[in-house]
Amino acid sequence: MKVKINRHASKVMKQMLANANEGEKLRVYITEHHGNHAHYDLKLDKQTEFDEVVQTDKEVEVLLDTREADFLDGVWVQYFYVPEPGFIIYNPAKEHHHH
Repeated sequence: MKVKINRHASKVMKQMLANANEGEKLRVYITEHHGNHAHYDLKLDKQTEFDEVVQTDKEVEVLLDTREADFLDGVWVQYFYVPEPGFIIYNPAKEHHHH
């Protein structure tokens, strides 16, 4: 599986990892999915038997649940400072919409 992140996301994700508890990694996960698109989020979590550790294009490791590979493979994590600081996570291979 693959994960792509922008350079701002890399910086913020590395800061999150610096504050993580021992054994925790960053996990991209699905908060909900309906039809052929999903909503995603990011959190610190421990690896489980169902996870694949994926090396991003910016050398940050991310946990992905292999049971959700259809929606998680190819996910793109971006961080923007404007209009508000925050992550935007989506999979360009799937339909997506913004609320």
